[in-house]
Amino acid sequence: MMGLVLKASSFSCRLQGISKPPVLSKEGDFVIGGVFSFRPQVRTVEHNYTRQPEPMQCTGRLLLTGLSFARAMEFAVKEINSKQNILPNITLGYQIHDSCTVIPMAVNAAFQLANGQDAEIVTDASCPKVASVAAIVGDSSSTPCIGMSRVLGLFGIPQVSHLATCSCLSNKQQYPTFFRTVPSDNFQAAALAQLVKYFGWKWIGAVRSDTDYGNSGMASFLRVAEKEGICIEYSVAFVKTDPLRKVKQVAEVIRHSTARVIVAFVQASDLRVLLVQLTKEPQPRIQWIGSESWMLEPDLLNFGLFSGAIGFSFEAFAMPGFRQFLLDLSATEASQTSLVKEFWEDTFGCKLQGEITQMGLEQGVRVCTGSENLTNVNSSFTDTSQMRVVNMVYKATYAIAHALHGVVCYNRQQGLPNLNFTVNGYSVMFNSNGDPANGAIYELINWQVSKEGKLQFVTVGNYDASQPKGYEFNLSRNITWINGRVPVSVCSESCPPGTRKAAQKGKPVCCYDCVQCGEGEISNYTDSPDCVSCPNEFWPNSQRDKCLPKPIEFLAWDEILGIILTVCAIAGASVVVAVGFVFYRHRTSPIVRANNSELSFLLLFSLTLCFLCSLTFIGRPTESSCMLRHTAFGITFVLCISCILVKTIVVLMAFRATLPGTNVMKWFGPPQQRMTVVVFSSVQVLMCILWLVLSPPFPIKNMSHYKERIILECNLGSAGAFWAVLGYIGLLAVLCFVLAFLARKLPDNFNEAKFITFSMLIFCAVWITFIPAYVSSPGKFTVALEIFAILASSFGLMACIYFPKCYIILLRPEQNTKKHLMGKVPSKSL
Repeated sequence: MMGLVLKASSFSCRLQGISKPPVLSKEGDFVIGGVFSFRPQVRTVEHNYTRQPEPMQCTGRLLLTGLSFARAMEFAVKEINSKQNILPNITLGYQIHDSCTVIPMAVNAAFQLANGQDAEIVTDASCPKVASVAAIVGDSSSTPCIGMSRVLGLFGIPQVSHLATCSCLSNKQQYPTFFRTVPSDNFQAAALAQLVKYFGWKWIGAVRSDTDYGNSGMASFLRVAEKEGICIEYSVAFVKTDPLRKVKQVAEVIRHSTARVIVAFVQASDLRVLLVQLTKEPQPRIQWIGSESWMLEPDLLNFGLFSGAIGFSFEAFAMPGFRQFLLDLSATEASQTSLVKEFWEDTFGCKLQGEITQMGLEQGVRVCTGSENLTNVNSSFTDTSQMRVVNMVYKATYAIAHALHGVVCYNRQQGLPNLNFTVNGYSVMFNSNGDPANGAIYELINWQVSKEGKLQFVTVGNYDASQPKGYEFNLSRNITWINGRVPVSVCSESCPPGTRKAAQKGKPVCCYDCVQCGEGEISNYTDSPDCVSCPNEFWPNSQRDKCLPKPIEFLAWDEILGIILTVCAIAGASVVVAVGFVFYRHRTSPIVRANNSELSFLLLFSLTLCFLCSLTFIGRPTESSCMLRHTAFGITFVLCISCILVKTIVVLMAFRATLPGTNVMKWFGPPQQRMTVVVFSSVQVLMCILWLVLSPPFPIKNMSHYKERIILECNLGSAGAFWAVLGYIGLLAVLCFVLAFLARKLPDNFNEAKFITFSMLIFCAVWITFIPAYVSSPGKFTVALEIFAILASSFGLMACIYFPKCYIILLRPEQNTKKHLMGKVPSKSL
């Protein structure tokens, strides 16, 4: 490590350590430093503490990405020096160092760029306060940048990184002179979480580099992923310098996991080490989701494991003239710099003259002719079709030049924080944290197999963080997946509508069981955490994924039961009319005149009304039908029973009238009979009027008896009134039954009291049976039962009272005589 030591006696500053010359340099009025990674490894020598330690050296094959960054910086400096609108008459130079992507080398480069190359600086009073370089571009990853920034911040030297994305570097208290032309990983973490959510992956693995970049980026991703309901099966960290045993453990975790999607916040050099271990044994096909650090790494294209991988990279950027700048490199220019010379010899497989030894000639090493041309070389170095990270170097160099322009030409003290300029149509400015002020735009990259069978990078969409939430993604092309379709990676399969998620004890929230919604509940979307109850008038369908209006149940005209009851009612009324016609035709016959034909016809009329009133119970209940059905039933049946009761009283009176000295019939003649019927009926009419005035029946939707359907029925209004009306009918029926029973054995060939007794017995039996059945019957069956009771009792009355008479009238006319009816002629059993 290099540093400054002040010697008071000579007032000079002496560098401690061995300085290393830059790998690329150019003199200028102002010099910009550059720190990039040109080689992947560092060679260290074990210290024996007997002599000064040898400095660390970068080793390994040349990385073309680092060379591309350096050439982009050279190209930008060349452009700036040729322009008159920026730093006129001032020449920019540069010094570019290799950091090998390790902290010690990056910090060493920072010290050297700050101190300069001279071993000793003699001054009049103290060490100079002006640094060797105006600003520094680099490094290519976050961890080395953190080390550099802590050093450079002490000296106030601005540092502009083209690829350090760790969100920690936005802290201006820790890194006051750090700036970058790439967005913070907070944006990329949010984009990765949205990408995972977009494709429905709920169960993923997480792999990260055990560095500031990997740890900070993954922490940001995990925070956003948790908010989006994404679960992490495992999260493992490593670096390429870890013992092989640890890297193998990470590979085993991946092999034995159930997650089929892996989010990798990993440096390309670290990931390469892991992939070597993964390819040694078969493993399940995994969908890789990548961060920008490795998503466009050409060296990883050789690993078939990454077929179908998707991830983010920075937006492509046009750099007019850059490709030609790269292709214009000649053998003579290449031979002037060891770094470019090595690239030239590796590319063309020859040795530039001046470096070939006799041994090399004997081994047949080919000598470069000098006519080699990069135009025909197919290399990632010369492929400028999609400039992404390289243009970030270009922007960083221009940012430093514009800041210098403000300081030199306009005497501004703070150059970089106040920048706002445009280069090649792209705006460049920094916010208060040193981050790009215009947000983050990423391109979505998919690793697709070309027609030639080789993996290639294909842009399939973009992500714009400035767009409203939910609209950040824009897919422009189809994605090629590892298995030909979107992978599925869940701990538990999605719960379909009609079910809810029930967490499995001791497992993440993404692991759950699907439980069917309870009775009366639904869930109408996939993976519903809860079921909701349907409104009162709705009920779930069989799948329990939607609420449907409950079917409304009432005794309808068009249903089978309604049709049967209607036919029976009309048939009953028709029979009554037919009997009435028979009686009218034979109204002068003894059997019709025997028991007050007027009462007989009134009874027939009331029976007709009894049959017809049952029709009011059929159909959709309304306010008028509810009031009509019960009152009509009560009045018509009371009229009917009143007629029968009067007929029974007439029979008893007629027998009493045959006794000597009795003249009772003159007190109970036709006028009194009619009045009696009116009085009995008036009581029921009065009760019905009070019922309708005080608390009339009304239609209701009964939703308590059945949960899954609505019963449309008539509420009685006043249950007491209903039972009073029904009780009054019962009272008259019982009275009629008792009187008829007493008169059943009176001497007469055709004693009507016997038939009234049977009719009342049937009537009472029907209605006594009706009461418990009525109370317990559900829904429309309550109404049907009430109609059945009306029809059954009406048919009973009709059959017992009138059918015997019709039998005599129509089939036994010889018995329809006064003598026969008075018992003076022996009668055959009916």
